[in-house]
Amino acid sequence: MRVLRLHGARDVRLADEPEPVPGPGEVLVRVTAVGICGSDLHWFSESAIGEAHLTQPLVLGHEAAGVIESGPRAGERVAIDPSVPCERCDTCIRGLGHLCPRVRFLGYATSDGAMRDRLAWPEDRLVPLPDAIDDVGGALLEPLGVAVHALRLAGMRPGDRIGIFGAGPIGLLLIQLAYAAGAGQVLATDRLPHRVAAARALGAAAELVTDGSERAALLEATGGRPLDTAIEIAGVDDAVDAAIALVKPAGTVVIGGIPDGPSLTITGAAARRKGLDLRFARRMNRVYPAAIELVTAGRVNLDAVVSNRFPLSDGPEALATAARREGHKVVVLPGA
Repeated sequence: MRVLRLHGARDVRLADEPEPVPGPGEVLVRVTAVGICGSDLHWFSESAIGEAHLTQPLVLGHEAAGVIESGPRAGERVAIDPSVPCERCDTCIRGLGHLCPRVRFLGYATSDGAMRDRLAWPEDRLVPLPDAIDDVGGALLEPLGVAVHALRLAGMRPGDRIGIFGAGPIGLLLIQLAYAAGAGQVLATDRLPHRVAAARALGAAAELVTDGSERAALLEATGGRPLDTAIEIAGVDDAVDAAIALVKPAGTVVIGGIPDGPSLTITGAAARRKGLDLRFARRMNRVYPAAIELVTAGRVNLDAVVSNRFPLSDGPEALATAARREGHKVVVLPGA
């Protein structure tokens, strides 16, 4: 079986390894598509993400779809839920499994991810895919779920003006979700011109930014009226500061971007003066059914965020391409 394994910063190697053996409650899954996430790029570029560091060679990839190859559901196409919470701790009992401190998560810490031909995974974490969603779409249900979770935290109401600070793949999904939920206006920002163009193509009033000095222009893009709510999904201080500066008093700012390193700086004075509600978004929580419905109903176009597809044999180039941020979502196809 072919496996793409990270050994250190920018050191990924394709190797043959034994087939996985399913444990209790698990089945064998043939992986058909894997999206490369920003968190994968932190592992790839820094051999770390936040305070977690690479301690052993790791298979990346948690946005995945596949076909079950063992057990009574053999032959079924599925999206692979990458999160396996313990279901016993206080956090899980409160219904917050995505924040479980003992969670097992594909492609994180010592839990190998999906950039391989096959994996063994708990059967109850495999979500049936309708025929209307192809394999790539099945993999992208995970980042769509992250976007759904962030938008729910933002508390946006129909007619609201919302800012999306960061127009990468999740930012582009958030633009679509915001309009599907009845946003009156969506303002989007990014440092890369091709992302700004993609955001505009989805209907956002999108602006190119290089630092915090463009806030006056951003406010002008909203007609001089402050935003009702905002989601930061860029992982940089300037994006957080711009969101805080442009949201109305007592508004909500959701912080979902992953910074380089463990720290993100917030201009606390402005947030305190406005009495803002700052919320932090991590992963997603029980949103696969909602994500599937959004796609099958035509309210979200997943193809709009896909720019590159690579076979598993070109996995190192796929990660390098994604790290150069030349396009949008890069997808690895193990069966290609």
